[in-house]
Amino acid sequence: MVLTDRRALRRRRGLSEVVQECADAGLTHVVVREHDLPTAERSDLVAELAAHCGLTVLASRRPDPGAHGLHLAATQPLPPGRRPPVFGRSCHDVAELARAAAEGCDYATLSPYATSASKPGYGPPVPAELFASSPFPVLALGGVHRGNAAQARAAGAHGVAVMGAVMRAQDPAREVADLVAALR
Repeated sequence: MVLTDRRALRRRRGLSEVVQECADAGLTHVVVREHDLPTAERSDLVAELAAHCGLTVLASRRPDPGAHGLHLAATQPLPPGRRPPVFGRSCHDVAELARAAAEGCDYATLSPYATSASKPGYGPPVPAELFASSPFPVLALGGVHRGNAAQARAAGAHGVAVMGAVMRAQDPAREVADLVAALR
């Protein structure tokens, strides 16, 4: 899973182009953050990304009709209405994981896995045993890169969620391909 941050992209590349290249390299899920975009512009971006063959597009924090699902912040309430087809939540400790499980989340991200260049001083890293003890899929997030992705999986993480290592990479698609290879 990749979380987007278009402002971190190098060479002034477009986010849609980069996400398509990452999908071609093995990416299966993307969380569209871009919280600063006006609703209509963000919705257009979500719809464009959702058109990528085989890519599950999740909207971050705000439901979007073009998304395949929704990824909520740790303490954010569930939106009213019908449950999104794919629903996940950011978590940072065992209590938040328990809440996510009780809500019926399909997955959760658990962070920080390691020291994060995107959020200096964020932490300390969560205990590795939390990944294996969850009753549903938990993805390691925060400080994840190709050099430690396999360790996260070995600790019990279902997979990884990455923002900075991919969004700031010279070649984001190569970074995704290396992450996918590390997780095999």
